[in-house]
Amino acid sequence: MVLEEFIEEWNNESNTVRVHTSGSTGKPKEMLVEKERMAASARITCSFLGLKRGDTSLLCMPLDYIAGKMMVVRSLVCGLKLIAVEPSGHPLRGFTSGGCPEISFAAMVPMQVYNSMQVDGEREILRGIRHLIIGGGAVDGELAAALKDFPNAVWSTYGMTETLSHIALRRINGEGASDWYTPLGGVSVKVDNQLRIIIDAPHVCKDVLTTNDIGEMAPDGRCFRVLGRMDNTICSGGIKIQIEEVESMLGPFADFPFLITKKKDSRLGETVVMLVEGSNIPKAKEICGKVLPKYSQPRIYIKVERLPMTETGKPARREAQLIAEGC
Repeated sequence: MVLEEFIEEWNNESNTVRVHTSGSTGKPKEMLVEKERMAASARITCSFLGLKRGDTSLLCMPLDYIAGKMMVVRSLVCGLKLIAVEPSGHPLRGFTSGGCPEISFAAMVPMQVYNSMQVDGEREILRGIRHLIIGGGAVDGELAAALKDFPNAVWSTYGMTETLSHIALRRINGEGASDWYTPLGGVSVKVDNQLRIIIDAPHVCKDVLTTNDIGEMAPDGRCFRVLGRMDNTICSGGIKIQIEEVESMLGPFADFPFLITKKKDSRLGETVVMLVEGSNIPKAKEICGKVLPKYSQPRIYIKVERLPMTETGKPARREAQLIAEGC
């Protein structure tokens, strides 16, 4: 979908817009979402960030998914000046030859941020964005550390298609940096007795939403942090291992692409599996042996040419598990 098509859809007589989920845990699903709720979400975000009419926003994400659509809706509803570029791994490349306008607000996935930081001209433009929000995947420790000295606000987002993109933000850099997400206005979050995150955001989501994310509430009872996903838990020999936690522990030491997944095991129930790009399995085994507790170490290593990823840059967890089960 191109920008003109979405604006035409937004302005037609229908009360809804058609969107697709990212497909990170399976096949992408099609949904109809209410324009009124999208507009409410836009106003909540702009209010939280202090964005004003006439501020500039950058669209550099695909319009097939909610993140890209919401960047347009925020501009239309809140009077932001929208700059649209072709979605790519280097969204700022076209500005490096000079004449880059001041960008008040931009949303990117971690890969776009990482790539932009590898090129001096793109990095300087990135540093100049007044509010940079990062979503569509976890911000790992290495990337977060590289963003710490940015002069403007960098945020990690929490949300999903069902909540019309993010419903909470946490600051990655500056004095307000935190591991805890702060819900936006009109949003409340809690965890149930299984530690599942429950979202009550009546302006953007008609029903209270029980997620598959595992979380923890802060002492203030309002902020929260995300520990992982229930379906990303490996139950191996009676021990519960969180996939995201293992990946986070390995991240600072692995200079190659990898994913942790799982496979059914007749003795242990499930076992840890590591997918590794290229000829890096010997290095992966050495790192895992040094960094991980024995119960978290992969029992199976699988070489792949490319890690399975969704169109929005998230790990395709279901596809990764299918690769593991097939070996």
